[in-house]
Amino acid sequence: MVLTLAARNLFHDRVRLAVTLIGILFSIVLVAVQLGLYLGASKMITAHIDHAKADLWITAFGAKSFEDGGVLLSTRERHQALSTPGVAAVTPLVVKFSEWRKPAGGSSRVVVIGADAEDGGLEPWALTEGTWEDIKAPISVAVDKTYLADLGIGGIGDTAQIALGRVRVAALTDGVRSFTQSPYVYMPLSRARQLLGLPNDGATFHLVRLNEGADIEEVRQGLLSKLESAEVLTTKEFHDRSLQQWLFRTGAGVALIGGALLGILVGTVIVAQTLYSSTKDHLNEFATLRALGSASGYIHQVILAQAGLSAVLGYGLGMIVALIIVYASQSTPLPIIMTWALALGLFTVTLFMCAISAVAAIMKVMKIDPATVFSR
Repeated sequence: MVLTLAARNLFHDRVRLAVTLIGILFSIVLVAVQLGLYLGASKMITAHIDHAKADLWITAFGAKSFEDGGVLLSTRERHQALSTPGVAAVTPLVVKFSEWRKPAGGSSRVVVIGADAEDGGLEPWALTEGTWEDIKAPISVAVDKTYLADLGIGGIGDTAQIALGRVRVAALTDGVRSFTQSPYVYMPLSRARQLLGLPNDGATFHLVRLNEGADIEEVRQGLLSKLESAEVLTTKEFHDRSLQQWLFRTGAGVALIGGALLGILVGTVIVAQTLYSSTKDHLNEFATLRALGSASGYIHQVILAQAGLSAVLGYGLGMIVALIIVYASQSTPLPIIMTWALALGLFTVTLFMCAISAVAAIMKVMKIDPATVFSR
């Protein structure tokens, strides 16, 4: 009976119902897109850190993120790390911004990643064309399909110039995006050093892998006691530092979260206004129910049921639109991510938003004097 009465109240004025659903839909889509962009940006920022085969990262002191490693390290730090008990391997990695000169003229900024996969370094993942063996061939590199137009090339076999030398695209990845919008270019370590004019022993990071059973914190303290001019970070610490740098120090993350909160606020206000207006139009009916002896809890349930039905309908429509936008963004440089946890969270937020919106309507009904029904 509660649901029947709530549904009739809700569908009695179709225009008002449409306004309510549009408000909820707008809120759901805005929150989904903003938080989906936040998840997508977070994944892009930390993707290389998460894919690297490293238990610890040796970085220059004050390195802010994967793309901003600071000054170069040398073999001295590597040898000191190798002599530390518990360390199984130390693999150098070069990560530097450079200029990509397009075949038809013009240039673009790229991030050069130099590593030797066979040594346990960071290798390109999600390769759809070509292999690591192709990348090891003379002047060969790998780039992502998303940025082919930005790099002024068409695909495999095209050539360009990076810093001091010519390169040829020998492999393509799919879905390895860059938060800085500077495409990643993968190549062997020695080639990266040569093109960028770096010393033969120069490295941006040293990836440390531990012996099985070694205590990570104990090894870390041992490394810190030897490496006075470098930092030693766990993968999680470097992951969190990179997120902090790009999402919060730049303000990007705050803007995305702020947009999501704005969407929730707008949706709450629209639903609250509609429920209040609907309740006000049905004051006589609610007064009659109270005069007939209906408990306050029953009337509360009717209003909350109206809010719940609005939430379910609005959420369903909003998620359909949001998923279409998510799908359309997958081939763009900044894809939106939708997870089951986010979808469930959005449903919970929608229910909460509509329940809060019902408070004003409930307060209005509670002020009704049942005697007013007899004065009509």
